[in-house]
Amino acid sequence: MNRIDNIAATYSEIQKEICHKLESADRKGQFGETKWDKKVGSGLTRVMENGAIIEKGAINFSFVKGDFSKKMEKILGEKAEKYAATGISSILHPHNPHVPIIHMNVRYFALDNGICWFGGGIDLTPHIIDKKEAAWFHQSLKNSCDKFNPSFYPDYKKWADDYYFLPHRNETRGVSGIFFDRLKPDQENSFETLFNFTVELAKSYPNIYSELMKNNHSKPYSEREKEWQNLRRGRYVEFNLIHDRGTKFGLESDGNTESILVSLPTNASWAYRYEPEPDGFEEKTLHLLKKGIDWIDFGNK
Repeated sequence: MNRIDNIAATYSEIQKEICHKLESADRKGQFGETKWDKKVGSGLTRVMENGAIIEKGAINFSFVKGDFSKKMEKILGEKAEKYAATGISSILHPHNPHVPIIHMNVRYFALDNGICWFGGGIDLTPHIIDKKEAAWFHQSLKNSCDKFNPSFYPDYKKWADDYYFLPHRNETRGVSGIFFDRLKPDQENSFETLFNFTVELAKSYPNIYSELMKNNHSKPYSEREKEWQNLRRGRYVEFNLIHDRGTKFGLESDGNTESILVSLPTNASWAYRYEPEPDGFEEKTLHLLKKGIDWIDFGNK
């Protein structure tokens, strides 16, 4: 088994582990399985709908290979004949607006010219921001990062702030998290370090979300909070369709369209010239959708 086959096998097993842990936390929903095969490769899309806590969730695994097209050259800025890529991607949308949306992705990309890299991250999108919960989330990510390199968390947190940002709205998608891309093995971070880092993140993901589910799923909510949830989901859709690199690359590389777009929520809404009520939870959340917040410090004050 060559290197990328081994990585793909590991990611495939982690997909199963994530689904099992989330099913246990939800206590009702089950992830269905849809296998897909295309000329470029294959994958397994696992989707939960109408669980007790998770309204719609997807844990995708893919392993694709093919010709490195001119479009890919333009997107990635590399020249090669062939490529291979494998990864896990996941987005979870809850019923209760007090439970946040969460996203995770880890991936490995290799070219036949010997160049390879890792990418991924985890970010959180609360509909209604709880500062202490955001601090706990970021501390959890920092703990994972610090196992491998103390520079990972501050560097990748800033990267996430910049990446998960809607410039046409001048707001971040949520409370950020960590994001990294095109991490190539070097003297500071070996191939094994970077691979094990992605494994750590993927394995920590269901544990983090299970805690958020447990703490928030039974909180009562109003119709106003539900309407706000759908407006925030609308912002999520805007980011995924306009800015997300994974969506763009998946469609450009002839990936499985249903698996790519399964990240979108079941319901979302848009309001023309929406204005939040002064000093309401909506306005308070909007004021916190900014880059550069030290959530660990800010949330623990």
